[in-house]
Amino acid sequence: MHPQNQALIVIDVQNDFCPNGALAVTGGDEIVAGINALMDDFSAVILTQDWHPAGHSSFASTHNADPFTTYDAPYGPQVLWPDHCIQGTQGAAFHKDLRTHGDLIIRKGYTPAIDSYSAFFENDKTTPTGLEGYLRARGIDSVTIVGLALDYCVNYSAQDAAKLGFKTTVVTDLCRAIDASTEATARAEMVALGVVVK
Repeated sequence: MHPQNQALIVIDVQNDFCPNGALAVTGGDEIVAGINALMDDFSAVILTQDWHPAGHSSFASTHNADPFTTYDAPYGPQVLWPDHCIQGTQGAAFHKDLRTHGDLIIRKGYTPAIDSYSAFFENDKTTPTGLEGYLRARGIDSVTIVGLALDYCVNYSAQDAAKLGFKTTVVTDLCRAIDASTEATARAEMVALGVVVK
């Protein structure tokens, strides 16, 4: 029997974050088999899916700006991304080899004016996704996080999990980052909050 209080959270293993995707993370597809195998070790598996409407406020094209520049959103600085993970598109679909028969799929980033990196809160840091309530209702107090990308959505999810009081582990072998410099910062931020980064 697997411990009932532990959940695996699989972050955004979607086509647009894998090679040839709109916002490809180098090696993003290399973690799929390992994640699939790890699912068997947990009694609860939650998958997240970036799920943007067309014309989302975090898209560079919405602002006639260059990707990877920033703008001042009402909730603070926001990176502008290439259009990605638009609802219902092939890019937003999970990687074809990923096991998706988990307990729950959390879709995030669907509010047009707010981006959402974390599995727990949108980027205004106050609008919840509902994941915390689900985990507490299931009696889960320990989460292990894997997926894409380590320096953004995995990082934000792990920080929020720790702040909410969940015992939080990030398995970095089953993550990939967008950029080495932001990855180093993310690792330090997570460790500072007590996240076990292994």
